Amino acid sequence: MTKDCRQRVPSVPLLRGGVSRRALIGALASAFLSQPVKRASAATGALVFEHAYGISTLDRPAGRVVSLGYTTQDPLLALGVVPLAVRQWFGSFPYGVWPWAQPHLGDAKPQLLIGEVSMERVAALNPDLIVAIGSGISKAEYRVLSHIAPVLMHEADDADYGTPWDKTTRVIGRATGKTGEAASLVSTVRKQFADARERHPYWKGKTAVAGFHWRSQTGAFTGADTRAAFLAELGFRPTDRVAELSGAEEFYANLSPEDLSPLDADVLVWISSFDEAPDLVTLPMRKTLNAHHEGREVFAGALLAAAMSFGSVLSLPFVLEQLETDIAAAADGRTDTIVLSAQKAGLLP
Repeated sequence: MTKDCRQRVPSVPLLRGGVSRRALIGALASAFLSQPVKRASAATGALVFEHAYGISTLDRPAGRVVSLGYTTQDPLLALGVVPLAVRQWFGSFPYGVWPWAQPHLGDAKPQLLIGEVSMERVAALNPDLIVAIGSGISKAEYRVLSHIAPVLMHEADDADYGTPWDKTTRVIGRATGKTGEAASLVSTVRKQFADARERHPYWKGKTAVAGFHWRSQTGAFTGADTRAAFLAELGFRPTDRVAELSGAEEFYANLSPEDLSPLDADVLVWISSFDEAPDLVTLPMRKTLNAHHEGREVFAGALLAAAMSFGSVLSLPFVLEQLETDIAAAADGRTDTIVLSAQKAGLLP
């Protein structure tokens, strides 16, 4: 399983003098409450964004952008906007930019922000926009950051980490003066998915589940999670039991080790942080699934699992290109068709 660092356990590191970072952020936020953020009037042609934490206003499209969302570097780079700084999620690629996005980085060297957001470092970059969609920052942190530059957050009807990739791309496109480019990018990716569905019309109505096995815990990605959403984009639906486990604020569901039957879909895609999965290979209850006996398992190793976790305008086409053949082989209804990724991982029956 790709460890989803967005589901973070709150930490309270101590600063000098024993003052916790959380307390400091709260104090700064309270101090700033009496100093309202300067906003341009909408009548001047300003760009106004309503979101879960309030309203952010740009008096002109942004050019100097800090990316605090764990995956928002992707749509920025796709739009030709190289961020001043990128928030590290996971992985060890330079500047927090993964292979599917690296061609868009060129020779740029954005700062890499690791761990909790440093207000000082963000302020020192003098940005005119902070993109914090999918960042997990608190409202107190948002208030402080808003005095550095306008901040984009998720909309009120989206979960903290649940803004769909197309909405994120369009919002960032509007904020950076790239509305047309964003629309074109979204249309292109939508067409790639539509073309895949047309090439495989038998996918429609079939079930598919993105499953994981991590440190003896087995489960499924659910609801609006990027891995589940990828399969939905291809025309698949979750199994009934996984659908029942899906909630608006939930991204995954752990299953009883004695009953993995919710994973028994027409296509079962295993998401792993590694390219080899010996624990999954020997998982006893996996071998009770029809998906296993009939060769309907697909294996997404480290790079593909990361791309599915990002679920961005750049990573989704990358996953589609790499996994379409295996998904087609798993879903074709024939037990003699070999799914190459499952074969390589040792998952064949």
